[in-house]
Amino acid sequence: MDRSASADSDWTVRRILRWTTDYLETRGVEAARLEAELLCAHARRCPRIRLYTDYDVPLTETERSRMREAVRRRAAREPLAYIIGEREFYGRTFHVVPGVLIPRPETETLIDLALEQIPDDRPAHLVEAGFGSGCIAVTLAVQKPQCRVTACDISAVCGDVARQNAARFGVADRIRFLHADASAALADIPDASVDGFLSNPPYVRTDELDRLQPEVAQYEPREALVSGPDGLDLIRQLIPHAARILRPSGWIGLECDPAQCRTIQALLTEHGLAAPTIFQDFRGTDRIVTAQRPSEPTGPSPRPKT
Repeated sequence: MDRSASADSDWTVRRILRWTTDYLETRGVEAARLEAELLCAHARRCPRIRLYTDYDVPLTETERSRMREAVRRRAAREPLAYIIGEREFYGRTFHVVPGVLIPRPETETLIDLALEQIPDDRPAHLVEAGFGSGCIAVTLAVQKPQCRVTACDISAVCGDVARQNAARFGVADRIRFLHADASAALADIPDASVDGFLSNPPYVRTDELDRLQPEVAQYEPREALVSGPDGLDLIRQLIPHAARILRPSGWIGLECDPAQCRTIQALLTEHGLAAPTIFQDFRGTDRIVTAQRPSEPTGPSPRPKT
């Protein structure tokens, strides 16, 4: 936004949206028009729909200053969610900050599958490994008032953000957020005491990270993305814990890379979990693997080594 090009009064919503859209497109940003609108609404501290009735309204100097800074950050490929401080997930707006994995629409499939499993007629105890923004735990607690969730994450930043999101949606009393390594946290959960286990764990291969979009590779937390040479290091740790803590007929749902689904099916079977099934996300891509602990266990599951 070159202030020398025209009087400040000419920097209307319409003109700024046009300029920002063109500029973001040159910087390789997809959906540049939508993002320009979201940035402008953020700068003006107004709902996005308000922009359409204010096309010819000039931005104030304060609003222009906020817009310039936001556009600068987005042109550098910093994620939009970090700039505006929020991301929509399952129809709700979640607070996010740098250092927290940004919720993704692919993960909504995990929510759909979990909701099918959680009973309506009795309490349920769910466990989540790697809660990030808290979007999974909070969404399930809101959708299913009879359930409580124990969730763990190694990031203190995630803990602060997730607790804010739980309070925002009125479910803080039914979610216990643990600042802990997943293996350590799960080791303290009694055998056969959990109805469901969920995780959107890190599953990017070490050699993949630099090939991802700059928004992901340069800005999102590496520990929430990368998990060893084949992307399965953490998943290999989680599955035996889940097999131990699940009740008979309890279920597990894991988000993963499409290329990992068959391997994860085999790992689930290896640890005594039945009917491992692959589900596709909204793009039609293999994304979630589920399984159940048999209702008639043949013997106790061994405790995983920690």
